[in-house]
Amino acid sequence: MTNKIPFTKMTGSGNDFLLIDNRELKLSGEHGRDLARLACRRKLSAGGDGLILIENDPEVDFAWRFFNADGSEAEMCGNGARCAARFALLKGVTNKERFSFRTLAGVVEATIMGQGARVAMPRPHGLELDIAIDLNGHPISLDFINTGVPHAVDFADSPEHLEAMDVHERGRAIRRHERFAPAGTNADFVVVTGPHGLQIRTYERGVEGETLACGTGCIAAALVAAARNYTESPVDVLTLSGETLTIHFEKISQGGVTSFSAVFLEGDAKVVYDAELWDETLR
Repeated sequence: MTNKIPFTKMTGSGNDFLLIDNRELKLSGEHGRDLARLACRRKLSAGGDGLILIENDPEVDFAWRFFNADGSEAEMCGNGARCAARFALLKGVTNKERFSFRTLAGVVEATIMGQGARVAMPRPHGLELDIAIDLNGHPISLDFINTGVPHAVDFADSPEHLEAMDVHERGRAIRRHERFAPAGTNADFVVVTGPHGLQIRTYERGVEGETLACGTGCIAAALVAAARNYTESPVDVLTLSGETLTIHFEKISQGGVTSFSAVFLEGDAKVVYDAELWDETLR
């Protein structure tokens, strides 16, 4: 007999996810890793950038487990968080439009806004500017911040320079560079378009390739740009999907040290379809 797993496919600004109500714990963590790796294969199964399991939590409205397409478990995903929030309301996990849920990066507060959501992100840390590394024999300078997951930020000179950049090769080299070992890093390529505007392309760790959007990457780009006094809150970040994510934050400068608080990510979280996974594409 064929086993079928009900799921919802959603997209957040071009990042697509498979979401499963796992409150009855029919899927273990190990099963989640295997399921993500198999179900997220494009053309061979449902396809997606990640898998999200929604589970019970004794202290907040629910918890999630987030798995990248390669089966690795991630601490945080901004676009996934918005999708998880709207999924929870649509599926009756919560009946509130403002609520909180647990991730490995901490508790996230969410507000549903029509076909989208605004999520309060965990406080970023580890800001570091002007990191000098050797990349394939060429010295370059990067910035870094952890917005729930690690991000290295590389500024381009112009939109044309950003468009022409080989994000796959450059991103892969940065992602696996020894400077960011052993965990590795996501790599964001960014151009400033105005005091409240950025354009971005991202190579995502776990997906191991360029994605149409990355929420935590947009946050990283906005905060690093603000640390360099290129931008100020709010910042609209144009992603490769053509959709814009809005980042709100408070910048704190004290004793020559810059930090950030009250970081919010706002954008769409759209339902693609409800369906069932058959086990014949999970082998």
